[in-house]
Amino acid sequence: MSEPVPILMYHSIARSPNDATRALSVAPEAFAEQMALLDDRGFTPVDTARLATSWRSGGPLPARPVLITFDDGYEGVHRHGLSELAKRGFASTLFVSTGWIKGAHDTGGGLDTMLDWDQVRELAEAQVEIGGHSHTHPQLDQLTDDTLWFELLRCKDIIAGELGARPVSFAYPYGYSSRRVRRTVREAGFAQSLAVGNGLARRRQGPYALQRVTVRRSTGIEEFERLVEGRAIARNFARDRALTKGYAVVRRARQVRRKAILSRV
Repeated sequence: MSEPVPILMYHSIARSPNDATRALSVAPEAFAEQMALLDDRGFTPVDTARLATSWRSGGPLPARPVLITFDDGYEGVHRHGLSELAKRGFASTLFVSTGWIKGAHDTGGGLDTMLDWDQVRELAEAQVEIGGHSHTHPQLDQLTDDTLWFELLRCKDIIAGELGARPVSFAYPYGYSSRRVRRTVREAGFAQSLAVGNGLARRRQGPYALQRVTVRRSTGIEEFERLVEGRAIARNFARDRALTKGYAVVRRARQVRRKAILSRV
């Protein structure tokens, strides 16, 4: 049996985040302390593609594997995160919403200061796997089939065009997916995808529903240690899970209503 693996979900790293990103924006000093703890405890960061490939093939993983992942594409990942990762030789994965990255494809939806494509390329050259996170960061399970395909293929094509390599990993915006979304992500050519779930990742979850644990601005170093060691995670995220279950009912009702509307068109 494969041992569970902690997959850490970060967003921004910033000293002075705006209100929209504050709760999920980790201070640079806290990020450095967290990376030092991983190093001291003997964890070995791997990227998403390596974990999924190993679990798919039954191949070995290094001792105490952990994944460090970043969502959306905030500039602080380059400004504050890159040096910490590089000096320790840590691999990681950045999931970019291509319509939020500064440059020719920018739709103006970014919530704070975002990366530009030169910075994304520098990250890619420094052991950071670049994965997809849709084009405009919508709730994918609420989209029509055509719009879902657009979000996935537009994201994939822009990354391929900017970096010269097609992304193989994906992360669902907001963590939301469905059987239809997961099937479409697979058919769009992504080999694995990450959800949230706030639990440890396990091989039996399958390559398109791997769980992550959220690292917040309020995550202290003792709590962080418990997360990576897999202790008291259910209790730590009990409120998040209760809210998620409640919102899932609302979202399912929206899906039913959308299908009913489409059937009358």
